[in-house]
Amino acid sequence: MTTLLVASTGGHLKELHHLHKRLDGVAGPFRWATFDTPQSRSLLAGETIDFVPFTRSRDLINVTRNLGAAREILRDRELDTVVSTGSAVAVPFIGLARRRRLRCHYIESAARTDGPSLTGRLVSGIPGVHLYTQYRAWAGSRWSFRGSVFDSFASEVDPVGAGISVKKVVVTLGTSRGYGFSRLVRRLLDVLPAEADVLWQTGDTDVGDFGIAGHYAIPERDLTEAMREADVVVAHAGVGTALAAFEVGKCPVLVPRRLSFGEHVDDHQTQIASELGERGLAVSVDADDLGRGDLVAAMGKRVTSPARAPTFETADAAARRG
Repeated sequence: MTTLLVASTGGHLKELHHLHKRLDGVAGPFRWATFDTPQSRSLLAGETIDFVPFTRSRDLINVTRNLGAAREILRDRELDTVVSTGSAVAVPFIGLARRRRLRCHYIESAARTDGPSLTGRLVSGIPGVHLYTQYRAWAGSRWSFRGSVFDSFASEVDPVGAGISVKKVVVTLGTSRGYGFSRLVRRLLDVLPAEADVLWQTGDTDVGDFGIAGHYAIPERDLTEAMREADVVVAHAGVGTALAAFEVGKCPVLVPRRLSFGEHVDDHQTQIASELGERGLAVSVDADDLGRGDLVAAMGKRVTSPARAPTFETADAAARRG
């Protein structure tokens, strides 16, 4: 039998890509349902993928469109389990999967430190779905805590990094459609050395007036390799971006987008930045407060991964254990 892995692109897909390798009680072969982007094509190269209509947060029209895609994909009788990390694309897939009595697991994003997202609240209303939070603080009768995607990483001092100058920088603002982050670009142009070689991944941020060459999106492998070679990574506080930096040993400078500036739908990025700052995995700072010292602090750390990542026990594994 086959497990269907469902996620929006960006951080949701990156989390699921990490977590599906750690799931105890859910086995492959795996099939993916996500959006068609440079990230998904690069990250999932060689995998079985169904590309479905793009759905942004709170996009009820395209949630409805994905009902048709979900219905078509779930006709495959080899599918017996659906796992999702959100966001809105999870609702039609899990809803229809439960009608077909498939086993369903919904893992709330690590971005949600103090309670479920709107998608999480909607999915929690579907009978029979196993629900997981990545934060012990808000686990309860409906939501089980089985660990976090961030548990695969730790940080340590990097004296070599702290002693070098800032020559090569990766700046990644994510690809959230309809939301720019010019506030960070403007600050970085004041902070970064004029001679620094900077790769700008800018998404929907209009950089036409800044005199820099921005790339809307960069394939996953290319962006990861650029991060590996960079002296420092400066990024919006997205989970996917943070994970990409961790994978190559970088402690990123994470700058949260803020609702009050129209940079995102809410302030969940402040929660991500705070959580990763407390874990010592990132330097967290607001765009208006970013300084050269934050770059130096990030370069003075490196992120490591254990030889074996901790497992993520699902309800299916717990039931078998008795």
